[in-house]
Amino acid sequence: MQKQQELYRGKAKTVFTTNDADKLILEFRNDTSAFDGEIIEQLDRKGEINNKFNHFIMQKIEAEGIETQLIERLSDTESLVKKLDMIPVECVVRNFAAGSMCKRLGIEEGKALSPSTFEFFLKNDALHDPMVNDFHILVFGWATQAQIDEMKSITLKINQILKQLFDQAGMLLVDFKLEFGVFEGRLVLGDEFSPDGCRLWDKETRKKMDKDRFRQGLGSVVETYIEVAQRLGVKL
Repeated sequence: MQKQQELYRGKAKTVFTTNDADKLILEFRNDTSAFDGEIIEQLDRKGEINNKFNHFIMQKIEAEGIETQLIERLSDTESLVKKLDMIPVECVVRNFAAGSMCKRLGIEEGKALSPSTFEFFLKNDALHDPMVNDFHILVFGWATQAQIDEMKSITLKINQILKQLFDQAGMLLVDFKLEFGVFEGRLVLGDEFSPDGCRLWDKETRKKMDKDRFRQGLGSVVETYIEVAQRLGVKL
């Protein structure tokens, strides 16, 4: 597969076209950002770890019958993926209160949520990814009702799969975000799943094991990502 032009450069990944119009290459960079890109640092090996972590998680999800964007891992930092027509919303599931939920609702961090909550957010850094609902998504044409229902259903199924996976590795899956796109008329899980896009806590100590270590200046970001990967059995 031949890498061609840079198509899009995000906060931590670069997307390239290939000689196949239906396939793209994702390059995971060492860039680490917080607060919509206000703070950016380079952390050695982060791109490699996230690429391998994402490959591991997507394989677990595929094994449960859910189609993902991933085709194969090409190198330490690159993956070949299907070219999706992305839906511009994030699907967020919360199993414990943390982050923006605590700020918005005055909820104490760490409160267990039963049932787990589901929220939609518009992908727009300039607007700081505002929370939206089904009506917004429909009226502005971001997705159909069928796609909305399917995104919810798949996201909640993935939550059950991953909660168990992380629990077996001694971690709590606090919350996470997913993104979807359309490929040949089908809704497909896109983007990535890594410690950059979820919250993970140690079950016993509640040690934070995700990008909050960078956001909150806790240090040992890459070392903790490596620990998470090793607990799960990801080969680095």
